[in-house]
Amino acid sequence: MADLNKLVEDLSTLTVLEAAELTKMLEAKWGVSAAAPVAVAAVAAPGAAAAAAPVEEKTEFTVVLKDVGPKKIEVIKVIRQLTNLGLKEAKEMAETVGAKVLEAVSKEASEDAKKKLVEVGAVIDIV
Repeated sequence: MADLNKLVEDLSTLTVLEAAELTKMLEAKWGVSAAAPVAVAAVAAPGAAAAAAPVEEKTEFTVVLKDVGPKKIEVIKVIRQLTNLGLKEAKEMAETVGAKVLEAVSKEASEDAKKKLVEVGAVIDIV
């Protein structure tokens, strides 16, 4: 049987690139994926896994209409500009609380849409 302490010491000296290459080689040799052991490790030590996990920055946003406000016609016009919807569809959207005006857009696009809609009196939420 191999000396496990020596094996741990040898593996500790690997660079990140060497460790990645070793992972690929072991996956090919054993016909497994490294994703399963990582998931098991996360279950075994949830605090450690949560602390080590990088926080992903949100890249896609949804612009939600909370309230049309007093200027419904102006809101409909802005919705049509933002979405290229027809008059009927834009009117229906303006009359629907919680309607998603834009989905999966960038932060800049969502902020721009919110600014335009708030200027005409609508209440907007970005999620």
